[in-house]
Amino acid sequence: MPQFENLIHGRSSVTIDQAHRLRELVADWQLLSDLSFADLILWVPIRKDVKLWPTGHVAVAHIRPTTAATVFADDVIGDEVMWGSRSQIDEALSSGEIIRSSEPELIGDLMIKEETIPVFFDGQVIAVISRHRNSDLMRSPGVLELNYREIAHSLYRMVAEGSFPYVDAGSLFEPVPRVGDGLIRLDTNGVISFASPNARSAFSRMGWKNEIANHKLGDVAESVVKNSADAHEEAITSRLNGKTLRRVEIDNQGATIDLLVLPLLAGEDRIGAIVLLQNVTELRRRDRELVTKDATIREIHHRVKNNLQTVSALLRLQARRIEDPGAASALNEAVRRIASIALVHETLSSSSENDVAFDVVLTNLITHALELSPRMGELTIERKGELGSLESRLATPLSLVVTELMHNALEHGLAEQGSILSIQLARYSNECVITIVDDGVGLPAGFDLSTSSNLGLQIVRTLTENELKGLLKLTSTEMGTTATLRFPL
Repeated sequence: MPQFENLIHGRSSVTIDQAHRLRELVADWQLLSDLSFADLILWVPIRKDVKLWPTGHVAVAHIRPTTAATVFADDVIGDEVMWGSRSQIDEALSSGEIIRSSEPELIGDLMIKEETIPVFFDGQVIAVISRHRNSDLMRSPGVLELNYREIAHSLYRMVAEGSFPYVDAGSLFEPVPRVGDGLIRLDTNGVISFASPNARSAFSRMGWKNEIANHKLGDVAESVVKNSADAHEEAITSRLNGKTLRRVEIDNQGATIDLLVLPLLAGEDRIGAIVLLQNVTELRRRDRELVTKDATIREIHHRVKNNLQTVSALLRLQARRIEDPGAASALNEAVRRIASIALVHETLSSSSENDVAFDVVLTNLITHALELSPRMGELTIERKGELGSLESRLATPLSLVVTELMHNALEHGLAEQGSILSIQLARYSNECVITIVDDGVGLPAGFDLSTSSNLGLQIVRTLTENELKGLLKLTSTEMGTTATLRFPL
């Protein structure tokens, strides 16, 4: 159980839905802390039943601002305060109103001003945020500080009204641009009333030469992307009008900006919006490089597969021209081994990951083994369990090992009639186990895998020990032979 739930469990009447709402608040409240230059502490009332009067409050979360120095050297999570000892927290909980202190209080060497904000959910106050800031830093605020404080007041009012965090925001806030990366304030018409220095610089790098204030953000964005092949001007204008919660990315083929539009509400009325933005030009360049690299790697796997198939076809032709049965058999075995490696590369060439869906490879290996068997209609291969995705460094040697074990069983370890070959797969947290069971006559007397002259088994032992770092065990039973392969993940 996470620490958040640990602190609430047994102390509070907070429901599952209310706890989820508080987690959403904590996920998004770095914005509140940065805009108000303040430490924030989330307090949950201590009571067993919502009908009972709280005996106090417990601190379940604490955030420090990135725009100012913290006022708390030590973490306060887990601290409890008795009812009556912190009147502002009590009053915010009982009244449902934002409580602002009139005078700062000396805490350590700092004069700290405290405000408390009730957290509403479904018409009920479920917690209280206490906001703590150094009053000395706010005596002569500049334009940026004043705008940040005014925006913060609007957002705290939304918390007290239950409209922040935004409902159904989903992945829009992942990740959230930081206030310091750039902030724009919009009025009700979508006109820019304030832009932070970093916000102005971001648009300047995109080609905007004028002062950004007093222009509609949608018009500014339309102007800087008008020469872009990906520009959708009408859509950009409407998405950046500040009326709805949106995430927009604009690109002019020279720079890329990620914008998060957050409407500001007062009750049912929209009073403007803020836009958090971040210059993600370098991130998108790296993303494009990764996409190109992945495509190149997939193309390499495709070509390797084709080359292996070409080699396989040449060996097959050569085997047909050789009259010596032993030499032809050796070439056919080489064809089979090459084909198993090609299957891995075929899977990699169609995957966007560096992992191999080994169960798909195994299905193809089984089909291939049945097609090559002279007793195709007389035998059955049963398969149980799954291994899932494996790293390519494991998948290639494992495909060879399984191919050899299946071929060995099909060639030497099956009964005459109604033969069944069983393949059992198991994946655990730190290892995989593959068991192949046949119903043949078993191993010869005195058999020792380490000294066996069988080329296929020697290949299996070498790959298991050197490539898979695993262990292979062959045992005879009354029903036939069991091969057990274990290798770590």
